[in-house]
Order: sequence, then structure tokens, then C-alpha cells
Amino acid sequence: MVATPIGNLGDITLRALETLKAVDLIACEDTRHTLQLLNRFAISKKLISCRAQNEEAAAQTVCRYLEKGQSVAYCSDAGTPGVSDPGTRLARIVRENGFRVVPIPGVSAVTTLVSVAGAEGKGFRFEGFLSPKEGRRKRRLEELMEGDVPFILYESPFRLVKLLQNITDIDSERFVTVGRELTKQHEEIAEGTASVVLEIFRSRDAVKGESVILINGKKD
Repeated sequence: MVATPIGNLGDITLRALETLKAVDLIACEDTRHTLQLLNRFAISKKLISCRAQNEEAAAQTVCRYLEKGQSVAYCSDAGTPGVSDPGTRLARIVRENGFRVVPIPGVSAVTTLVSVAGAEGKGFRFEGFLSPKEGRRKRRLEELMEGDVPFILYESPFRLVKLLQNITDIDSERFVTVGRELTKQHEEIAEGTASVVLEIFRSRDAVKGESVILINGKKD
């Protein structure tokens, strides 16, 4: 399970490159996306698709290669497999079939944002993507915002403003940190109360790129 850059290709680790060069086969969320990474580092390997829609079937294919004594790496499109990305079912099925699953750690959008957010407390909760349905999304936000532990969400550019509006409706003074396009050329980190951050993004014609959002815990 190979973690890959979330934006800046310079964030690839030496161990990840060594692994991708050494394996017989690379399974990946999107073969076209992974091919761009491999081309950047002059790596040529056979690729097979292993995405959310075909993960269980692809895992069986991976197991057949492993049974032949071949080695397989898995890459999601960006970041660490299994963290709001495909990979969890693949790892489980491969392990259930008696093969070793080895983590090759690297970049994760979660830890990238945590490192600069300055959130109080010793821990945080990772929630990933909330439901796209507004009622379910807002109910879950209400539950999470009742806690005193910071929590982290992922959101698409199409729903970021809606999410920030939901957070503001619940507690407009809650401190929020948004990391957009992290490690990419147009990286942006916006912070402030929920209402302030909402206005930053609501004032734009469009929001580009996925975001990571850290919402501070409730204070007594």
C-alpha cells in the first residue's frame, strides 16, 4: 500500500519510488493518474484498475498474481490508500488470502492540515466525507460539533460553501481551518470563525480543488 503525493510530486518518498520500481505489478485507483506519476520518475510497469466500483473483484485478481509469486503495489489517486480512498477492502481480502500487506507511508491530507492548523488538544477525529444530502450532513455536523475534540472533514469544491454554511448555522463563532489544493501550486489555507471562512469562499465565482477542513472542538 503505497502513499503517493497529494499534489506536489516532490513529496514522493524514496521508499515509495523504490517499491514502485521493484514490484511486478501496480494496482491503482485510476491507471491514467498513476501513469502520470510513473512517467515523471521514468518507471514502467503493468497497471490494473482497482477503484471503489470494482475493488473486491480487483482484489481477487491481485491475489491471483500473488499466488504466482509476483509482488503488487497499490496506489490510490493521491495520498494514503484507505483514507477516504479505495484500499481498505483490497488490504482485507489480500490478508484473508494469507498474503502480507505492507504499508509504505507518506503524504496524507489529514496530517498535512493538522501540522499547520494549530488545533488545541492532544487528538482529533477524522470523519472524511459527510453525506451529500443536506439533512443527513447537518445532523452529523450537529453531533460532531457537540464534542470537545477537533474533527476533520474532506469536501469537494462543489459542496464546500454548503458545508461551511451548515457549520455557520450551527455555530458561527466556531474556529475553522480550510486547506484547499494542499501542496499544489495554488495551495490556500484559510482560517477564522465559521462565518468569516464562509464569506471567503462564498464571495468567489467558483471554488477549485478538494478541501480538508478542521473544525475545532466545542469549548466549555
